[in-house]
Amino acid sequence: MKKETLKKRTRIANDIMYYIYTHIEIDINLETLSKDLGVSRFHMQRIFKEVFGRNIYESIKSIRLQKASNLLLTNRYSTITEIANMCGYSSQSSFIRVFKERFHMTPKKWRQGGYKAYSKKILQQSPRAVQSTADFSKIEPEIVKQPLLESYYIRHRGYGENIKQTWQKLQTWIFSNNLTEHEQIALFHDNPAITPLKECEYVACVKTDQVPKITGDRLPRFKISDGVYARFDVRGRHGDLLKFIRWVYHEWLPASEYETTTKPSYVIYKKNSYLSKNDPEFHICFYLSIKF
Repeated sequence: MKKETLKKRTRIANDIMYYIYTHIEIDINLETLSKDLGVSRFHMQRIFKEVFGRNIYESIKSIRLQKASNLLLTNRYSTITEIANMCGYSSQSSFIRVFKERFHMTPKKWRQGGYKAYSKKILQQSPRAVQSTADFSKIEPEIVKQPLLESYYIRHRGYGENIKQTWQKLQTWIFSNNLTEHEQIALFHDNPAITPLKECEYVACVKTDQVPKITGDRLPRFKISDGVYARFDVRGRHGDLLKFIRWVYHEWLPASEYETTTKPSYVIYKKNSYLSKNDPEFHICFYLSIKF
């Protein structure tokens, strides 16, 4: 495949995925989307499946259910119908049906505690998270207003040690462009505490103001939403982050009286353990979108 064609296909596939995540609350019309992207609907669907390994409709359904499963835990002041609407379902009965197909329980049972056993199975998919003895109960976040962040990025499917390979590619790009001022950011489209780790959408990003000096256009650009966030300063080792995210969503958020939104959480690395040779420790600022 020619280099130009590869770039165009990657851009189209990423644009589709970005659109799905940022418009998950509405009825996503593929005909309209294909016109906006300037490609036929058939070609758009084929490109998406080649890049992500599943069709667009499967992705929309999966993303909606992942968002809903998270909001059911964190937004206790929202009704099941309201959460269904927030995730693009106009019918509560259809939402309950597809939710039960995915999680083997109703949204009501999930909300009443059924998520705990499901989440425990997810945590067991990471041996290092199971072994983690980290305690986050003393951490107090700062409430901040974050600006829109524009970055270059590489998408990674799955949450595990092979994320390191994606960061190494970004590090190569950073060195090749002689970037001396930049921030490394990881975006979590899915909550890895309740989403099978192999299915999590993780986005490794680099934010830099040295745009005029960057050569080539191999990496696409990505906008991270502005808004009100709870910022947690966290230090730990491999395995602790998954346990921390579980604590944030399952303990801190329900007790805080805040609710979250459909905007993804993200971290800004002060120390990226994926790029630290023989050093498993990380230092991050974790940002969780909130509302009151």
